[in-house]
Amino acid sequence: MALLSVEELSKRFGGVVAVNNLSFDLEEREILGIIGPNGAGKTTLLNLINGIYRADAGQVYFRGERITYLRPYQIARRGIGRTFQITTVFRKMPVVENLLVPVLTRREKKGELVERAVKMLEFVGLDELKHEYAENLSGGQKIILELARALMGDPPLLMLDEPFAGVHPVLKSRLIGYIRELNERGKTFILISHDIPSIMGLCERVMVINVGEKIAEGKPSDVRSHSGVIESYLGV
Repeated sequence: MALLSVEELSKRFGGVVAVNNLSFDLEEREILGIIGPNGAGKTTLLNLINGIYRADAGQVYFRGERITYLRPYQIARRGIGRTFQITTVFRKMPVVENLLVPVLTRREKKGELVERAVKMLEFVGLDELKHEYAENLSGGQKIILELARALMGDPPLLMLDEPFAGVHPVLKSRLIGYIRELNERGKTFILISHDIPSIMGLCERVMVINVGEKIAEGKPSDVRSHSGVIESYLGV
């Protein structure tokens, strides 16, 4: 059974079709890359999966359970983590406290949560900044902080929206390393990015969507040579 199944998912905004009858399966421990032009429906797809938008048609299943119309917090509790294209860190809070926000409602003692947050910051290389206010971090550091925050709930699936955008090459290399290590530990990923070299080098499978429809899917080498992909995206 697939970890995540998307079946004939569709979403309209007025007369604009954002996602059109889109289907795919995601296996455990897979890294799936999703690419496509601006406005292709990539972020809308993630918003449908994690409950920010309600689908007009189709279904989403996670570990065999239908989650199509659950609220975002319910989907997060079931094990789907998410980062956003525009980072949503709490700017006026210290870095370590940013990691505590999504898990404070759990039954663990705060001291145990703080200890776990510090270990997470050590893993992503932000431990020396744990008392710094998040607003003082660079754009790349905020993306890494958001990833660390998503990991606090230990979700089996992480969906990252443009994690490499505007990130310094050194930080991007670190981020790619974290994704690879987490994948080796058992995490599953969906990555949306315009950074084609990073996607092609990191992902086992790539899906290309345009105007809400899947136009290609397969190994990076196959997708790169697909005539429809070259015409609609890579060749632009």
